[in-house]
Amino acid sequence: MSRPPFNARMPLCQLAAGATARICEITGDESFVQRLREMGFGEAALVTKISGSKTSLCHVNGTRLALNHDAAMSVLVELLPLGAR
Repeated sequence: MSRPPFNARMPLCQLAAGATARICEITGDESFVQRLREMGFGEAALVTKISGSKTSLCHVNGTRLALNHDAAMSVLVELLPLGAR
């Protein structure tokens, strides 16, 4: 399986388990976006997906958080090169 280019944006739910990415954009209504930012999912934050497909277990800003599939679809990330982590 080939990897997407490092600057390609994808929803967090599509990130492979163990991969680290930078959050680029959060979509959705204002209160949803604000709540994700309060939980640490701010633009430019680094997020590592630990596991999951229907529910994404992630590590962001020193905290493990779980997002349901719809919420994870709203967080757009870009992969980082191995040396940038």
